[in-house]
Amino acid sequence: MRQFLRQFLPFVRPYSFRLGLGILSGILFGCANAALLVVVRLVCDLIFPTLGAVPGAESLHNLPGFLRGWATRQAATLGQMDRPWLIACGIALVPTVMLFRSLFQYLGTYSACWAATRTMADVQRALFRHLQSLSLNFFGETRSGELMSRVSNDPIVLYRVVSEGFTVAIREPVQILVLGTVLAVQQPRLTAVSLVLVPLCVVPVAIFGRKVRKAAKAAQTHVAEQNSVMNESFGGQRVVKAYNLETFMNDRFLDASRKYVSELMRTTRGLELPGPMIEFFGSLGVAGVFAYIAFYSKVTLSAGDFLQFIGGVFMLYKPIKDLSRLQALLQQAAAASQRVFALLETKSQLKDPPVPVPLKAAGADIVFEHIRFSYGDRTVIHDLNLTVPSGKVVALVGMSGSGKTTLTSLLLRFHDPEAGRITIGGVDLRDTTTAGLRDQIAVVTQDVVLFSDSIARNIELGRQGASRAEIELAAKAAYADGFIREKPLGYDTPAGERGTALSGGQRQRIAIARALLRNAPILILDEATSALDTESERAVQDALETLMKGRTTICIAHRLSTIQKADRIVVMDSGRIVEQGTHAELVARGGHYARLHALQFGGE
Repeated sequence: MRQFLRQFLPFVRPYSFRLGLGILSGILFGCANAALLVVVRLVCDLIFPTLGAVPGAESLHNLPGFLRGWATRQAATLGQMDRPWLIACGIALVPTVMLFRSLFQYLGTYSACWAATRTMADVQRALFRHLQSLSLNFFGETRSGELMSRVSNDPIVLYRVVSEGFTVAIREPVQILVLGTVLAVQQPRLTAVSLVLVPLCVVPVAIFGRKVRKAAKAAQTHVAEQNSVMNESFGGQRVVKAYNLETFMNDRFLDASRKYVSELMRTTRGLELPGPMIEFFGSLGVAGVFAYIAFYSKVTLSAGDFLQFIGGVFMLYKPIKDLSRLQALLQQAAAASQRVFALLETKSQLKDPPVPVPLKAAGADIVFEHIRFSYGDRTVIHDLNLTVPSGKVVALVGMSGSGKTTLTSLLLRFHDPEAGRITIGGVDLRDTTTAGLRDQIAVVTQDVVLFSDSIARNIELGRQGASRAEIELAAKAAYADGFIREKPLGYDTPAGERGTALSGGQRQRIAIARALLRNAPILILDEATSALDTESERAVQDALETLMKGRTTICIAHRLSTIQKADRIVVMDSGRIVEQGTHAELVARGGHYARLHALQFGGE
């Protein structure tokens, strides 16, 4: 618990003033509760007076010496006042005290929720920002649904800690102290009898607190499973429907949902059972008071004394019950926080150097020197050496799994090589900033990612802040302006989620326009036309030729017809370079490339 508070408090600290206001209001609320109890007793004694007695005077001897004289004089003064006027004033005190009590309750709740909402949002922002900084390896090993759950669901439990926990942790002890003091001053013996069972209240709190933490941790895991199933199902609806997998996905979701409900109910039992048990112990304490008055005590109580004492005992057990819920809530929050802070403490495998070297890719050669790289136990690049001259087009070809895309991923520094180095203009990629490197590379892939925004905005992502004129110029160069203007809203037409409002060829030309707008000196084309029909491929190929002019280009292609004009073709097989040359040289050589060419074009 100490570690949880140490990790969580930095997020709360910026809102300490509002949270402090909520805590202060909670303290005043607790004092107002005690004041309400005293006022009700006073009014009862005024309305139902004991003959010849001054209201409340019989209990003044229990007060400390420095208060007894003042209180006696005030009681005597009240006794000399006109009785109807005195009763009216007493009655008016009830709604007055209740008004302040309600005001302090509202201020306490609102201020605490104000701080809690912003704390939760800060935790979510920190999680999302941190996730953006992690390497692709992390995302390859972690389910998207689990990450969504950690960002969306786990901080909600932390919200409850701020909105309820901090206030309750101060307010309820104050209520217990104030109410207990009032009761002890008025009736010390009866108070001792009524509270003799309080130590038993600790038992259910201790027992169920451990169960809550275990169940809450399991519940967070199962809600992450639900999110994973939903993410996979919604993202893969074409496959789900094509293979009639609706029942399969429903069964997976049902299984995760059942587990979540089971753990959630265990958490609910742990949160709710201690409260009724504490109330039952409280009723036993009240029963003990009745028995003590009936059979042992010679003390006679006025109506006001009796009403104040019984009401005070019941009011006293409520904050004890709330504290028990707080303990369970903290256990639940500790379970959620383990997932949140474990994620925040996850370090990226790719680190920028303390003193980065400036990188200038324009006019610079790209050199791969003795590169080795593995995915787990499988080595996919073996001692590879390759130079990509500035301003030239180098095509990478080979069977699937030969390491072509891995090579470009290393250039983008999605991963670092296990051995060797990659340099641009003599600068090792590990000696410069990752952001600075990627600013100088434009990428067009087969699987185009468009965001749920306008077409213009999707193009602008190539260089944020570009003017509309620059966006339209890039679209024209990418042969995209024509179909864009045919859309109902032109450039402001929504692209749809993942670009579903556009055809494959249109998505590719939007991606090319984005790369043109970026105007980066290095270009990576990864199967940019392999999924297109002949007509779309022709339009996209024309746009690509415009894009490649004057840029250092690495082109990955299965369709050999698209790379025949490349300055150099590099043939890869099982992570090694087996041939290099122009299209004509490699066909004439009769090696790997010639065989690939023959398979595609039907000749030897």
